[in-house]
Amino acid sequence: MTLGFYDNFPPNAHHTESYLAMVSSRQLQQRLIQFFGGLNRQKFSFEEVTIPTVPGGVVIFEFGLAETDGFTFLNDAQAKKALDYVSKEQAHILDFFCAIRYYKDNCGKLQALKFDYYMLRMMFGKGTFELQVYHERGPRYLSPQDLAEFLANSLSGGSNRKILKKSASTGKHI
Repeated sequence: MTLGFYDNFPPNAHHTESYLAMVSSRQLQQRLIQFFGGLNRQKFSFEEVTIPTVPGGVVIFEFGLAETDGFTFLNDAQAKKALDYVSKEQAHILDFFCAIRYYKDNCGKLQALKFDYYMLRMMFGKGTFELQVYHERGPRYLSPQDLAEFLANSLSGGSNRKILKKSASTGKHI
């Protein structure tokens, strides 16, 4: 079993972003795991994430970390296991599953809409970071590009200095 790597990740990503990493690969991996774990099940208005495609919409993320042939929800225990792993091993790839739940606020009561399902592959090099986004299914209320931008921008949220800077060769999508 390989923690963080999904054997069946699709070969053709729908969107790819390349970044210069301002921290070490290990620090970036630890930050990503903590960030995704903290993001799980938080409610955001559409406006906080992107240009709203659903007026009065609510967005909720759920992340899972790959383990060879599947994904495990990134709860506190799984995050600790992953943090222990990246502190001991040099991971060149981390794969995540991202379910995005959408709701429409209907007079204070949330009405469920269809969900989007994404797979994220993160590849780490010396001073570089690449994010591949694959849209598995769903209405794409949040596009692969919007998801990549939201995650990259939010990752530096609590830090005084930028963690990622877009590389010149970035923004490829199909």
